[in-house]
Amino acid sequence: MESSNQFLGTERIGKLMRKYAIPCIISLLVGALYNIVDQIFIANASYLGSYGNAANTVVFPLTVVALAIAVMIGDGCCAFVSISLGQNEVLKAKRSVGNAVVMCLVSSIVLAALYLVFADTILALFGGTVNAETYHHSQEYFFYITLGVPFYMFGQTMNPIIRADGNPRFAMISTLAGAVLNIILDPVFIFSFRWGMMGAAVATVIGQLVTAALAVWYLLHMKIIRPEKSDYRLKGSICGRTLTLGMTSFLSQISLVAAMAAINNMIRKYGALDAVFGQEQYAQIPMAVVGIVMKFFQIVISIVVGMAAGCIPVVGFNMGAKKPTRVKELFTKLLLAEATVGAVALVLVELLPRQLIALFGAANESVYYTDFAVKSFRIYLCMIILACVNKACFIFLQAMGKAAESTALSMVREVVFGVGFALLLPRFFGLDGVLYSMPMSDILTFLIAGYLICKTYRELSTKGEV
Repeated sequence: MESSNQFLGTERIGKLMRKYAIPCIISLLVGALYNIVDQIFIANASYLGSYGNAANTVVFPLTVVALAIAVMIGDGCCAFVSISLGQNEVLKAKRSVGNAVVMCLVSSIVLAALYLVFADTILALFGGTVNAETYHHSQEYFFYITLGVPFYMFGQTMNPIIRADGNPRFAMISTLAGAVLNIILDPVFIFSFRWGMMGAAVATVIGQLVTAALAVWYLLHMKIIRPEKSDYRLKGSICGRTLTLGMTSFLSQISLVAAMAAINNMIRKYGALDAVFGQEQYAQIPMAVVGIVMKFFQIVISIVVGMAAGCIPVVGFNMGAKKPTRVKELFTKLLLAEATVGAVALVLVELLPRQLIALFGAANESVYYTDFAVKSFRIYLCMIILACVNKACFIFLQAMGKAAESTALSMVREVVFGVGFALLLPRFFGLDGVLYSMPMSDILTFLIAGYLICKTYRELSTKGEV
């Protein structure tokens, strides 16, 4: 068992990146597609249109809260397991997995209960009251999505744990199976059965249930780390270390929720002052459009996070095995790959915004819908290259065990800059100020990330090999 992961310290870095990053990218992309596929079908259903799209945008941050808790537990456990295996401490790795499963189950049930009890208040907090039709659709969608929260969280928690067990392919397949089922059921429920927002949500929950079931099967058949009954007994030190290592993943997601709440409320407030979007029949358009732009950004970030998170077992193992030269090489290759992804995305948003918005029912909407979407894509995502590099920096530092630096940088980006600029800039630029908040945040974050990247290179260069 001790030698089963030793190839992480000897195999070529490029080959390891492909083996671990590609399945992780696909897993995260597929996870992102759950909500995006819902939105595409909703947008193209004439009886839902931009009202349904706006409702999807309102509920989306609340699924991210569930994801934030799940990835904190899962990514933290993944990093803990990888470092433990690098140090040949298999017993700690097993206990970490058992504790992670229990923490996930308890937290998911508590979160779902809170959502059901405080549904109306939560929806209002995230901008659902922009108009009556949007609020009605939000309530319907949110109720059924909440019923699937425990399944969703378990599947997302187990995904990085399965990768840490040396099986990134199964992690990918389990997520892919659920998403494919969602894609099949969405048009059936929305167009054939005309179940509306309920149909979109039920299709999603069924897909999440399948992913969770496959994760349970894998948990009972793990290859390297096989938890025993005693490993499921919570231990404070194990839980604390797991949550500390996963804190950056949590904060990067939960702070995104804070930014979304600020953005949604600023859109509702300043959209009401706009000559066009102040009219009742167009009031939902800015929220629907910004939600779509965020979804495109989520696709790009899924690739970026997939690359970086897929490398966590490799980074953790080589840090534990005291091989800094390999860690440094991996960091270099990762940053170059992330910047390339950002450059491709930039070309798409600047040159093909009309084609992108056409996927989301633009043909059924007014010209104001398309015009605002084109402007939103081009302004909101104009610094997407920097956003990609920043995100890679957050996760790599986390994988190296630098939880404090990673957490601080993530918090500055999402809360100080993300929320701060979303609240401040609309005061000067109106609705356009919401769009300017994203590039401003990424520019300032990159200045800090650049310093930490240089500092990390210096530290890795001065450490000796074992």
